[in-house]
Amino acid sequence: MNELKICKLIMKIAAILAGVFAALTALSMAVYFFNLDMKAAALAQPLVNKIYNFRKREPLP
Repeated sequence: MNELKICKLIMKIAAILAGVFAALTALSMAVYFFNLDMKAAALAQPLVNKIYNFRKREPLP
């Protein structure tokens, strides 16, 4: 009886891990297919430029 509970617990954990892996793989493929990382970088670029241009730097020689 105890072995059956342990086996069910292991199978439940394996099913959860498989589901998490499948969800992360699907999310990764969606980001790759729609090029969402570059679109997010393009949205963040004006903000980053504002911070970067605000800093005082010595000119290059």
